[in-house]
Amino acid sequence: MMCTLSWSFKVLFLMILCRLTKVSPAAGKGEILPPTIQKIMKGYNKYLRPFFDNGPVSVGMSMDIASIDTISEINMDYTSTIFLRQRWTDERLCFEGNKSLSLDGRLVEMLWVPDTFIVDSKKSFLHDITVENRLIRIYPNGTVLYAIRITTTVACSMDLTKYPMDKQTCTLQLESWGYNINDVMFYWTRGNDSVKGLDTLRLAQYTVEDYYTSVSEAVYETGRYPKLVFHFELKRNILYFILETYVPSSLLVVLSWVSFWISQSSVPARICIGVTTVLTMTTLMMGARTSLPNANCFIKAIDVYLGICFSFIFGALLEYAVAHFCTLNRSGVKKLTKEEDEEAEEEINGVLSAIANSCEAEKAHKVELEKLPQTSSSGKGEKSKHSRCHSPMTVMKRLFCIFDCVHVKNPYHIDNYARLSFPLSFIIVNVFYWVYYLYF
Repeated sequence: MMCTLSWSFKVLFLMILCRLTKVSPAAGKGEILPPTIQKIMKGYNKYLRPFFDNGPVSVGMSMDIASIDTISEINMDYTSTIFLRQRWTDERLCFEGNKSLSLDGRLVEMLWVPDTFIVDSKKSFLHDITVENRLIRIYPNGTVLYAIRITTTVACSMDLTKYPMDKQTCTLQLESWGYNINDVMFYWTRGNDSVKGLDTLRLAQYTVEDYYTSVSEAVYETGRYPKLVFHFELKRNILYFILETYVPSSLLVVLSWVSFWISQSSVPARICIGVTTVLTMTTLMMGARTSLPNANCFIKAIDVYLGICFSFIFGALLEYAVAHFCTLNRSGVKKLTKEEDEEAEEEINGVLSAIANSCEAEKAHKVELEKLPQTSSSGKGEKSKHSRCHSPMTVMKRLFCIFDCVHVKNPYHIDNYARLSFPLSFIIVNVFYWVYYLYF
């Protein structure tokens, strides 16, 4: 019995001793903080924004673009690493002195910070190697500098109709999530100079042509919120595509013209050149589309050029088919003797003379009818009769002229025409193509 009581007293004594020696978390944190910070944080409430009863708090922003890693036409977005800096004044953090206080980034949880977010961000993360990349600096007048390093993938709507001679304008939009314009106001600290790093940035396919900043408001169902927008224009470098696509496709077109200088009797050689160039051009067209979105709404400039080249190559193959067909038809026709040729020529001349005489007679008769008075019905009937006769003769004469112009007397001349018409047409089409897509 006595042993049990003594053991109970010992346990009770140890519990009281532990209770008396226990240190509260707030007291422990207060011992870690320096006296100046302890004085500042005394009575500070991080859940209330600065100037809670005296109008909105102004938050100035600036950025450094560390890198733009990838620009994807398929996903229509870009990935960038930025240093985002925010400045605001909190009258509760004023202290005596002439030097600023740089605090550990983990102490940001003790202060009020703006709820800024990136509007079109698909995914973002804060760098935390070796510690979270945050910076907190407090100035004697209560100004707070808060800087973070983040990597974000932001959506960018692209117009690819002039690809690869296109220019894209992407944006980075910053808004306040919960505080509307009555609570928080955003502004760029130095206007267009608030963003640094793009002047020295080197991208794989693009060149940064221009960038600027703007201030606006985002209107939602829940209210009007402050908004800052950073715009930057990207121009694609076309040299890679000239060497990779435009030059090979143009050379394939020139290669298809070689068949015009090969004899029409060399069927395997000309067919081999035509089919090979068509298949190679098809492969080149498929490879050019692998890095682009499969969207039917985009008819890109490179697709137009590849289509033009494919049409010329396919046209060269059809040219040989037509020329070879005409050659076979000509060889199958019975050759006329000299006397038969002369008789056929005389017969054609006779037909033409008869047509000419009938036309002259019709003209003379028409003049006589115009001189006679237009009273008798017989005259009208005769006039309409001659008009009906005149109409078929005119149509036959025109058809005869058209057929005579279209007729190819020597099929071997088709290649001679193609040697001049194909290169000339290709040059003219190229001039219109490059002028349109480069200057319009």
